[in-house]
Amino acid sequence: MLVSLKNVIDLAERGNFAIPAFNVYNTETVMGVTKAAEELRAPIIIQVYPRLLNEEVGYYLCPAIVAAARKATVPVCFHLDHGPSELEVQKALRWGATGIMYDGSVHPFEENVANTKHIVDICKAVDVTVEGELGHIGSVNDDAMDEFTNPDEAAEFVKRTGVTCLAVLIGNAHGHYKKTPKLDIERVKAIRKSTGGIPLVLHGGSGIPDDQVKAAIKAGIRKMNIGTDVCCAFADGTKETLDDPNRSLAVDLFMKHPIEAVKKLAIEKIKLVGADGKA
Repeated sequence: MLVSLKNVIDLAERGNFAIPAFNVYNTETVMGVTKAAEELRAPIIIQVYPRLLNEEVGYYLCPAIVAAARKATVPVCFHLDHGPSELEVQKALRWGATGIMYDGSVHPFEENVANTKHIVDICKAVDVTVEGELGHIGSVNDDAMDEFTNPDEAAEFVKRTGVTCLAVLIGNAHGHYKKTPKLDIERVKAIRKSTGGIPLVLHGGSGIPDDQVKAAIKAGIRKMNIGTDVCCAFADGTKETLDDPNRSLAVDLFMKHPIEAVKKLAIEKIKLVGADGKA
């Protein structure tokens, strides 16, 4: 069933677990994560990067996500990930998104607050809630991380913007980690306390050790993004099919194994964040 961001975040908050948010890139990755959610009776978020909306891929992919969510018997939110401007937000809303992330973390604090509040107001008109970001979550390829999210600034940001959940920088990054990350779990607790318990979001979930993920969830993380691992599962599944001398070249048959590879990965992540059986 297609549900709102607030709906799934509220489920996670009440149950003290995290919603796995899978970035998808084609119909096969949509099928893989949806099959996993159905099998484990788990609420999930299916999300897309803004570049897909700005290319023709989004035109074809977004209807497939909406169709999969409506067909599912578990709660599925269709979410925009890291929307950089109102343009991508409006496209996502028009194409059926039920959750929006506006990422203004590259801007100074006051500009981030103003821009995020503007997006919250736009989305409120169509009953869609918003994820914000404070503390720029960069790439593992960056020379250095930005300063970690400040709890006092987080409290002011949440109060002034009205976001439903907040992405924070606590030692996480996007991509494959070059060395094992070390999350600042005490900072998660401090942000939760200062904001009055705002649900927090962990970006860069691919490659973070399981024990740290579980500690972060216990401290207040309610959504965890998985993107790189989805890509790798699909690519590995495709390579294994290519290496099979008995493979079929009929594309629908060829793609069965990559879909199962994505499903397997999604099952692992759903269990890790404690979302299995929570639908």
